[in-house]
Amino acid sequence: MHRRIGSAMFDVTWFNSEAEIPAALWEICFPAPLEGQWWYQALERCGIEDQFTFRYGVVYGSNGPVAIAPVFLMNLPIRLVVPPGLLPVVNLLEKFTPRILYQKTLFIGSPCSDEGTLGVIPGVDRLEVLRCVNRSVRVLAHSFNASLQVWKDFPAAGNEGLGELARLEGLFPLVSFPGTVVGLPGLRKEDYFASLKASRRNKLKKKLRLIAEGVPMDIEILQAPTADILDEIFALFWQTYEKGETKFERLNRNFFELIGIQPHSHFIVMRERASGDMVAFMLCFALRDRIINKFIGIDYQRPKEWFLYFRLWDAMLDWALLQGATSIQSGQTGYAPKIETGHQLVPLINYCCHRNPLMHRIIAALARTVNWHTLDDDLASYVKAYPEQKPNPLNK
Repeated sequence: MHRRIGSAMFDVTWFNSEAEIPAALWEICFPAPLEGQWWYQALERCGIEDQFTFRYGVVYGSNGPVAIAPVFLMNLPIRLVVPPGLLPVVNLLEKFTPRILYQKTLFIGSPCSDEGTLGVIPGVDRLEVLRCVNRSVRVLAHSFNASLQVWKDFPAAGNEGLGELARLEGLFPLVSFPGTVVGLPGLRKEDYFASLKASRRNKLKKKLRLIAEGVPMDIEILQAPTADILDEIFALFWQTYEKGETKFERLNRNFFELIGIQPHSHFIVMRERASGDMVAFMLCFALRDRIINKFIGIDYQRPKEWFLYFRLWDAMLDWALLQGATSIQSGQTGYAPKIETGHQLVPLINYCCHRNPLMHRIIAALARTVNWHTLDDDLASYVKAYPEQKPNPLNK
């Protein structure tokens, strides 16, 4: 535990485990649909300490605790954020000075959360809390010998204070992979279809008709799956993980076992009827009126004509409507099918600071070259198809 860094109004105490913070405070600071204590408990206990070191800052005011600030330490591969045009330079540097391409970084937020969150109780001066946390994180980063600190994947809109914090504390913005969310305007499937653009609605309905005529599949909604089923689930997750180009974290089977026993967690499992083989799954969190479509696994050895993603989406949509959900949040990357199913892109920003002033200026300059079309080919296609929309949350 580390204490005390703060201002006249607030100070921060750092804890090594989520369990050291009262459950009641977690519930106040991270209410549904936010991923709360149960989420950090699974991450902390699943055995990924070779990748991340977790800490939890509790912000105190004169009348007691007012906020929780989860942070994690990792060696960040620079190639995750550099524009594609600079990758040849990165590859060359990797041959001679590989250490420079990994920056020890202290993040405010969580690995594999869709959006960064600082849990602040209502009625508190949010900007002062942000400034207090930022200064305390700077000291904590120094104790870890971390050169970079990052507010990770915070929404560009509706996140009062971070832009002002960046201005006051000298942080530079870095455009991140956008989140995705689709609204469910009613409890009927036709309400969802009616909310889609006509071109997307017709294309999706055509796919679903082909699916109905295709290979028969069985769908099952599971909670706390057995060990044998978890083995199948993790094998599909790992196949999907290996296929992905952007890899921030590397989750293990133990994580799925721990998160799978949480009451919020539901596995939507698809099996080929003839063989009984599991061919796809989604892990979803049911949090109040929002469904978080968290992880997916697909058997990519199956024919593309099976449209496994769209079959799975169709099944998840039916289940979400039964839950009374008003929105589905589907996270970052894999944008093409998400856009096709009506997801809106949610601009997210990282706010960063390097402790070396020269490196700070260099990375800030590189950050200004990063945009949606430099991050992902699907996003580049989206930007080209919809130039009237402003894809850059920084309005560059």
